[in-house]
Amino acid sequence: MKFLDEAKVQIASGSGGNGCIAFRREKFIEFGGPAGGNGGKGGDVWIVCVDNLNTLIDYRYQQHYFAENGRPGMGRDRSGQDGDDIVLKVPPGTQVYAEDNETLLADLTEIGQRSRIAKGGNGGFGNAYFKSATNRAPEHANPGQTGQELIIYLRLKLIADAGLVGLPNAGKSTFLAAVSKAKPKIAAYPFTTLHPNLGMVKVGEVDFVLADIPGLIEGAHEGAGLGTRFLGHVERCRVLLHLVDATEDDIATAYKTVRAELKAFSAELAAKKEIVALSKCDALNAATIAEKSAMLQKVSRKKPLVLSAVSGLGMKEALFAIAREVGKVQGDADEAEPAKWEP
Repeated sequence: MKFLDEAKVQIASGSGGNGCIAFRREKFIEFGGPAGGNGGKGGDVWIVCVDNLNTLIDYRYQQHYFAENGRPGMGRDRSGQDGDDIVLKVPPGTQVYAEDNETLLADLTEIGQRSRIAKGGNGGFGNAYFKSATNRAPEHANPGQTGQELIIYLRLKLIADAGLVGLPNAGKSTFLAAVSKAKPKIAAYPFTTLHPNLGMVKVGEVDFVLADIPGLIEGAHEGAGLGTRFLGHVERCRVLLHLVDATEDDIATAYKTVRAELKAFSAELAAKKEIVALSKCDALNAATIAEKSAMLQKVSRKKPLVLSAVSGLGMKEALFAIAREVGKVQGDADEAEPAKWEP
């Protein structure tokens, strides 16, 4: 299945049905009076979060969704039928933006969560509604209200507990494949990963989701390489594992390049808890590893982990470090009062 994380959709809620103007004309009824029914309400447009989707690919082939209009009222005090709602199903982590692509309308992160994006128009009142002591035979009715029509943008941000960041060919996909059953594409050339990959990792009694995003290069925030399009997928992560290729000649520049792009994309993302690690250490001797580890510690101000996904060196330490940070954030979230959400 092709990965699609952005979609532009045109939606429209249903218009309300018109009220009816009618009078009773029946045998044996001495005073008929007004009998026009109310129009039905137009259908709403809802966004619903479901658990059997992981991409927005459905909205590539259909971009127009219109709810049903309400039926007009009829005589004999019969109200029109309400229009059917229309439901757009999206995967967890989907954000809905208005036409300006900046105003957030909804953020759906939990299965079953739903949000009404466009409300259907109310049905018009029939002339029976306007009957009063001073107006026994009203000859007017209300038209139904027009539905809302708008363009929305759907933006998927994968929900993962930890994210892998680094330059292209830093060993992120190899790491993910080694610690989970995910099967990302792995090759000896840059930008092998063209879309985010997720893997479920189990460490002791802790389970967490690990996300691998395409590599960043200098100028990514300006569109270089694959740009920062996929960085939104790690915005929800609780901790980042920053992999730096130990075979790089300039370790400091490699680290600073990625940090600069994270900061240029989002200050919130740059402020996330970061675990720094030297990858591909199986290709170097102990003295070189110690030298480069010291260089990375100096620039990052953190003691880096030394690991190799191929030989297994330091992999357990890295996973337990991630699990500890995920557990800390999870504990803080459990202590805080859960946010209330109302559909």
